[in-house]
Amino acid sequence: MIIPQFLKAGDTVAIVCTARKFFPEDAKPAIDLLESWGLKVKLGKTIGLDNFQLGGTDNERTADFQAQLDDEKVKAIWCARGGYGTVRIIDLLDFTKFKKHPKWIMGFSDVTVLHSQLNIERVATLHSIMPYTVPNAPEEVKETLRKALFGETISYSIPSKSYDVKGTASGELVGGNISILYSLLGSKSAIDTKDKILFIEDLDEYLYHIDRMMYNLKRNGYFENVKGIIVGSMTDMHDNEIPFGQNEVQIITEIAKENRIPIAFQFPAGHQSDNRTLILGQQVAFEVNEKEIKLKFD
Repeated sequence: MIIPQFLKAGDTVAIVCTARKFFPEDAKPAIDLLESWGLKVKLGKTIGLDNFQLGGTDNERTADFQAQLDDEKVKAIWCARGGYGTVRIIDLLDFTKFKKHPKWIMGFSDVTVLHSQLNIERVATLHSIMPYTVPNAPEEVKETLRKALFGETISYSIPSKSYDVKGTASGELVGGNISILYSLLGSKSAIDTKDKILFIEDLDEYLYHIDRMMYNLKRNGYFENVKGIIVGSMTDMHDNEIPFGQNEVQIITEIAKENRIPIAFQFPAGHQSDNRTLILGQQVAFEVNEKEIKLKFD
């Protein structure tokens, strides 16, 4: 796995749209944050473009992202927000020069498309807050992104719950938004979970759909040789008038129980204000015991 070069004061971070639109005035909190860390900011040409839901046409978003990939002065690319649209440009991007001079790609939600593709390209990425979510992010969450970008050690310890599945594991951390992982099945961007720790999270889904997505991941071999599962926020889950009969914890536990692997629920990452940075592609030590969940990045 290629670990991009860590940032230092004076380095430049580009902010771009790969999915939904985002405007310059909305970028100020993110710009202020980066500048407080001693970094320079470059707003991509897609910031301010308005193509219905998207931050520009597919060609405009591709050209902007490609320009930042190829610009050796840009040391990290921060996707402005999620929503939908990254999958429309992923096959138009050329990562040849990027892999010779890798840089950090940051974001979550729809950015899972990039996390997945770059994991296949064997370049680590940061599952993190985005410019859109900076205003509601606690200071300690912002600090996890700074530490990751500047190469400082990050590790997490949170209280465990009675329904967490206890155990220990180690391996490469992969994953992201479960809806995106599900949508990438069968494509060249579908990740390999063998001997890895899988992170999943989601927002605004019906419980039966979580069940359907989990079964499809299972049928595609995602749980056959996975070492552990970290479940982030499963925010605003819905049920039908006739209840599905299981909540998200029960669904995931039931589908993965035969694998006898540690499973942690409600990990502070995903669609919530407490969205701590995860280094995808990095080796981690993962433990779930009676008192706590521990995640340490090597």
